[in-house]
Amino acid sequence: MKKLKSKKTATKRFKVTKSGKILRGHALSSHLKRKKTANRLRKNEKMVLVSEADRKRLERTLRG
Repeated sequence: MKKLKSKKTATKRFKVTKSGKILRGHALSSHLKRKKTANRLRKNEKMVLVSEADRKRLERTLRG
């Protein structure tokens, strides 16, 4: 049986912390920034935790 590979796009988009939590970036923050407030853009810079509903599926994808 072949060794499973991790999905490269997933490894670029998500970060795994030392404790095993998965972080993701915010959507809607790459372009059309003029109409968005500075406060909204600043909040979108931070990474946030992935929801529990998506965590198991993402762990499988990242692990390979």
